[in-house]
Amino acid sequence: MTLEDIHIYHTNDLHSHFEHWARIRSFLQRRRDLHQSENEDVLLFDIGDHMDRWHPLTDATRGKRNIDLLNKAGYTAVTIGNNEGITLSYEDLDALYQKRKFDVIVANFFTDKGSRPSWVKPYHIYELKNKARVAVIGLTAYFSRFYGQLGWELSEPMAELKRQLAQVRDKADIIILLSHLGIHDDEFIAEHFPEIDVILGAHTHHVFHEGKEINGVMLGAAGKYGMFVGHITLTIDNETLHVMKKRAIVYDSNELPYVENEKEEEGLLYEEGKTLLVTEVARIEEPYRSKAVLARLLCETLRSWCKVDSAFLNEGLLLHDLPSETVTEFDLLTVCPHPINPTVVDLSGAEYQEVIRLALDEKWENMMIKGFGFRGTFMGKMIFEGVKAERGNKGLSFLINGKPIDREARYQVAIPDMFTFGQLFPEIRRAEHKVFYFPEFMRDLLRWKLQNLQ
Repeated sequence: MTLEDIHIYHTNDLHSHFEHWARIRSFLQRRRDLHQSENEDVLLFDIGDHMDRWHPLTDATRGKRNIDLLNKAGYTAVTIGNNEGITLSYEDLDALYQKRKFDVIVANFFTDKGSRPSWVKPYHIYELKNKARVAVIGLTAYFSRFYGQLGWELSEPMAELKRQLAQVRDKADIIILLSHLGIHDDEFIAEHFPEIDVILGAHTHHVFHEGKEINGVMLGAAGKYGMFVGHITLTIDNETLHVMKKRAIVYDSNELPYVENEKEEEGLLYEEGKTLLVTEVARIEEPYRSKAVLARLLCETLRSWCKVDSAFLNEGLLLHDLPSETVTEFDLLTVCPHPINPTVVDLSGAEYQEVIRLALDEKWENMMIKGFGFRGTFMGKMIFEGVKAERGNKGLSFLINGKPIDREARYQVAIPDMFTFGQLFPEIRRAEHKVFYFPEFMRDLLRWKLQNLQ
């Protein structure tokens, strides 16, 4: 029996955090050279959300410079995450991978005509030096409603996985899944699809420091923001082409070898994006030197843009003021960097009363929050438009545009989409009717308002 190792390196959820990128690229290039000098195969995968439009270079190029970075590092293939999938317009995503030097593998991703874009493969089979065939399948998170509004379609991931496994099962000796589904789905897949050898995970930002083996399937995951690089080694019998051993490890990027001028390189990426975004979008007569006043303007805009009677949002959406009469794209990005979309939710008067009571709680002002697309630090106090609270003999009551709220009536309320997720506002999360506006971000509404100030 002769044995041979193949080496699989993986990254995920970088979110355009380039603090460690120079080290990661250098490390991967050195490792590839080392393994190839030993005549060992190397595969390198990114499992999605490499890009995030909080970063000026990503925003300015709509992710194309992220593709340049992946090309230079020598990636074999990638799958897409929700930041590639639903923070770009249809046209921008369709153009994103034009200059790629790697495969884009997403089995459950289609145009609204039901066909796959020319730049997408459901799977790809790589042949190794010992003639072993490695089938790589990709799946992305099932945000079908959001993709649908942008002109794409998603198939249900588990059903699609069954279809693709049926396609590759007799064509491959090894099966790898690139999964931007999250830890719980990955563990479910490992339990129910033992023919898969390796699942490389993402989306929920989890880390498996030495992998996690379930039902014979090795799971690997490397956290977020480039803090880790994953490495899985498969030992293969060259005669039977069976996998005999699986090992997994992650490398802490802080402990990777220093790269000369790495901080300068990170800074240059930021400055390149800033330069591209220093384009005047509006000239205002009076600068907004108060973040609270700017948040009020955004809330007014959210209400009028969505054409509803009332709106509310958190002041923390605005990270700073606008102190200059000239407003640029870079100003809008830095003041409101979140990939958060306007949303209208339908609530009964009784439900809306509970939402307002919860929103008036002082806890929000200093509440730290992560996730839901939020790229700030503190939630901030809630700002309302079209809503007034009055305290009388019977306690606190609410008026909507000057009229007492009717518990039985229906109200259309404009909000940031982050309020529909998690447990922030249970009545909103449970609401059956929501309208999400894509691809506009909250900063796009702010741009629109500043360009149309009377």
